[in-house]
Amino acid sequence: MAQREELSRFLKAARAKLAPSDVGLPPGERRRTRGLRREEVATLAGMSVTWYTWFEQGREVQLSAPMLERLSRTLRLSPNEREFLFALAQHRPPPLAGRPDETIHVGTQHLMDALSIPALVIVEDWTVIGWNRLVGRAFRDYSPLPREQRNLFRILMLNPRYRADPDKFQDMCRRLIARFKWDYSRTAQPEVFEGIIADMMEQSDFFQRYWQESEIMAHFEDTNIADMPGVGEIMFRHTSYAIEEAPGQRLLLFAPLDDVSAARLAKLVAETESVAA
Repeated sequence: MAQREELSRFLKAARAKLAPSDVGLPPGERRRTRGLRREEVATLAGMSVTWYTWFEQGREVQLSAPMLERLSRTLRLSPNEREFLFALAQHRPPPLAGRPDETIHVGTQHLMDALSIPALVIVEDWTVIGWNRLVGRAFRDYSPLPREQRNLFRILMLNPRYRADPDKFQDMCRRLIARFKWDYSRTAQPEVFEGIIADMMEQSDFFQRYWQESEIMAHFEDTNIADMPGVGEIMFRHTSYAIEEAPGQRLLLFAPLDDVSAARLAKLVAETESVAA
């Protein structure tokens, strides 16, 4: 079945599941078919009836992302259905949802706890919402910090501990800002990012400089060093992965960069496990 035919079938089925009362409309006269009429969906979504009719019929009609968002809300689509609609209509994922999922799913936490490397989860504005014990030992303990103090972008850009090597810090800032721009371009809640951007413009000269540049980065990975008393310096390479079950969440993993770091991390793991026991 062609994708346009599947899109047509999907929209008709979504429309049929809704009663007028579900969207605040009076029942009206007796209806020959279940669900909302095309003209009702079009009106509620702020579209022309002709345009929506052509779209539902599977014609080569292109709708913008904001229009698809309005249609998703009108049809009361679930997050999975919303993503399905965007995939069929635009052949790409939708922008991140306006209300990001900040619940750490049981499977995600179990995975992090089972790993012998530091791991944490951030949401789209870079706020840390989940971590394992090794993060607390290697980097910082997030558990006593309120949400507004757990923004990883602010921490990396403003914490003096990262400024020991000026050249490395400057390069890190450039890369962080390039990735932050990418996330800002995809968000459905720009006001959250704009608050961070306004603060950083006041507090960071590097941010002022690099925010004006055109560089963007869709994927960010880098190396960093944790200096652990009694263990020594551990060099990590970190990278991030989208969490399929929670749109807007990213899992950051920190793997030892060399054999010396791996041996020191193993010692840190053993110490952490003995404290937990």
